Amino acid sequence: MAGMTADPSDTRDVYETQAALYDAQRSRALFEARWLARFAACLPTGGRVLDLGCGTGEPIARWFLAEGFEVTGVDFADAMLEIARSRWPQGDWRQGDMRRFDLGETFDGIIAWDSFFHLTPDEQRGCIARMAAHLTSGASLLMTVGPDAGEATGTVGDQPVYHASLSPAQYAACLEQNGLRLTGYLAEDPETNKHSVLMARKI
Repeated sequence: MAGMTADPSDTRDVYETQAALYDAQRSRALFEARWLARFAACLPTGGRVLDLGCGTGEPIARWFLAEGFEVTGVDFADAMLEIARSRWPQGDWRQGDMRRFDLGETFDGIIAWDSFFHLTPDEQRGCIARMAAHLTSGASLLMTVGPDAGEATGTVGDQPVYHASLSPAQYAACLEQNGLRLTGYLAEDPETNKHSVLMARKI
């Protein structure tokens, strides 16, 4: 990954100010569908899914809701959650920071698509421990990471935003330390617009 220029402490403000533009630009083509289906196949029918960094709910939370899952969406940007609530007022949308969240409940699966990689490497290690604590035995985890260890700058709307990743081996080790086993990994998957995707299962 390229050298860092964006400040990780700015990420929340970027999403607050860019929420409407982000939502307008976010692809609804569901290029994520193959991974979503693989993840969903590991879950019980109608299971509980935590969408961590849910944003506006498009298209990830919408997909799980349409498939009959019970979705809890957590995001730290109120402007993003306002859009989600306007679309699904009956939904379970909660303001929270994935670096510090403690919901006091467990889920059959956690997805962190286009959210987890905004954390610093140390924050990612802490978040994996928190995610593990929120998963039931046998539950699955799906998230996007980077293709290798390092820091980089992406964009949200028209503002720069921080990205970081551990190496695949570091992720595998961190997952094992938290009672999770890596079950799938593909760097820069051409079928998902070059996202690097990781799946794991709680042992």
